[in-house]
Amino acid sequence: MSLQLELHNEPLPLSAPFRISGYVFDAMPATVATLRDGDHVGRGEAAGVYYNDDRPEGMLATLESLRSRIEAGIDRATVNALLPPGGARNALDCALWELDARRSGVPVWKLAGLEGVRPLLTTFTVGADDPQVMAERAAAYAGARALKLKLTGEAELDGKRVRAVRRRCPDAWIGVDANQGYDASSLPKLLPVLVGENISLLEQPCRRGHEADLDGIERVLPFAADESILDLAELEARHHRFDVVNIKLDKCGGLSEGLRIARRARELGKQVMVGNMAGSSLAMAPAFVLGQFCDVVDLDGPVFLKEDRKPGVVYRDGYLECPGEVWGSP
Repeated sequence: MSLQLELHNEPLPLSAPFRISGYVFDAMPATVATLRDGDHVGRGEAAGVYYNDDRPEGMLATLESLRSRIEAGIDRATVNALLPPGGARNALDCALWELDARRSGVPVWKLAGLEGVRPLLTTFTVGADDPQVMAERAAAYAGARALKLKLTGEAELDGKRVRAVRRRCPDAWIGVDANQGYDASSLPKLLPVLVGENISLLEQPCRRGHEADLDGIERVLPFAADESILDLAELEARHHRFDVVNIKLDKCGGLSEGLRIARRARELGKQVMVGNMAGSSLAMAPAFVLGQFCDVVDLDGPVFLKEDRKPGVVYRDGYLECPGEVWGSP
């Protein structure tokens, strides 16, 4: 078997700046890996993990350094052993999944053990801003049934944000994402507001590496690990402090590892969430397969881009659909 590897980076500019705790983004650049085996083609897109300095320029260099090894012939198990978790492995792993689908004539979802795929209820994210601005943005999501609010770690202001959105969207499922903004002293000030406003999920309340800050704090609503659990090894080490595990393919290094984490999280009695580091429909499509196994889905990355790929995923009445021609079909 002889493969041909193509690599390039794309800027993926956002339609408007996006703010979370500690960061403002104007674009979410990505690395795209394409594998060709005769008439068969597989593609994968990855944005990497910015807080680990895992960025497209480094991902591209990593994959380029392995070109001869990859083009000599490689499978997903070898990729998992060859590369650490992160964006480079994600792009290559997802490209191999689609290539295997094309070679076998079997869609990726079936290779992953599913009998079929269904539309997924997805959250739509509202970046941190003035409370009334956030409320207006939340209400502007036509048909949205689930929302995720970005917070900044300022308990009083974050409380106002939550209250403002809940007033405008009384019937929506709402989760909040603190993006590591809280600690042992500030988090208890926020929790009563979340409970009072019927918030369904608190994602990543504390800094990565400071999970002990959560000890002694009653989890009065489900706590989800994002930055705190990147891969399967960290799931084993840190799951006891969380109720939900947010799996992102860029964090764990691809659909293969994502599926393993989902299975193990279930065994540990955890709920499973799939998220994204932004990206185009090419990045959402493999995560859509993983989302079939999940309780909470946050796959809204393309709605923030100035321009998505065509064909692309479809957002309809709060649900995400991924036509076969987007990625992963024979």
